[in-house]
Amino acid sequence: MICPGPPLRRLLPFLFAILWLVAVAAPVAPGQEDADPLPPIELPDVPSIGPSADLITPVPLPDEPEPFSIEELVAQIGWLVYPLGILSVLAVFLIILYFFTIRQGAVVSDSFMDAADALIRKQDYFGLMAVCERHNECIARVTHKTLTFATNNPTASFDEVREVTESEGSRQASLLSQRISYLADIGAIAPMVGLLGTVIGMISSFNEIASQTFVGAQQMGLAAGVSQALLTTAAGLMIGIPSLIFYSVFRGRVQRLISELEAASTHLMALLAAQYKRATRSASAARQQPTGAGRDSRQGG
Repeated sequence: MICPGPPLRRLLPFLFAILWLVAVAAPVAPGQEDADPLPPIELPDVPSIGPSADLITPVPLPDEPEPFSIEELVAQIGWLVYPLGILSVLAVFLIILYFFTIRQGAVVSDSFMDAADALIRKQDYFGLMAVCERHNECIARVTHKTLTFATNNPTASFDEVREVTESEGSRQASLLSQRISYLADIGAIAPMVGLLGTVIGMISSFNEIASQTFVGAQQMGLAAGVSQALLTTAAGLMIGIPSLIFYSVFRGRVQRLISELEAASTHLMALLAAQYKRATRSASAARQQPTGAGRDSRQGG
């Protein structure tokens, strides 16, 4: 292999430079000189940022929907506002009434139990009946019914008297449970009335939409009709949900008071049973005493 000498090495950079210049200055190949140049790229006109009044024009914001007034709600609900209003007034009235009537003092009170305990021990049944007439309590009604039967039927056994007490106690317990059932009825009826209004509103909305020819008008009519029809369902649920909530609250209170009534009735019946046994022993002793005295007199004669 022949290596270039020192003079040739010095000429190599110059040779490479000459070749590069020749390649750059080479003529255009035939067929390429007639080619169309690339079309210029047109950029969109961008407005210049400046203190122009047109660029500062505020964009209008959409109007916020105004809240419904009471008159508009009544007009949209229609004639069903009257039964819904009646149900709401009844629900509020019953809730307030049950807060004051379904309580411990209206079923069993300590003052009555103390008075009944003392009068039964004294066997003052007529005095206890007078006390029962002055008290408007469930236990007073049970006691009055029991004593009335016992005084009118002196030959009745204690089992018969106890049956009267149990039947009257069951009646008072059922009356307590029946009173609060009206709230449950309102809680079930109010949503059904609201659903009826929704169905009627949907039927009328679809009838109006069917009479229109434009698709946009049909869509707008359907949206307006559904919004108006659902107002009755919302009103019914607003009445029914609180009614069911308060019904569950009062139901628990009634169950507790019924347990108190059963305990108080059992206590009074236990006292009456003790007095019946004492009266039975006294009557049997009174019947045996003349017999024993007559036998002694015959033996002495």
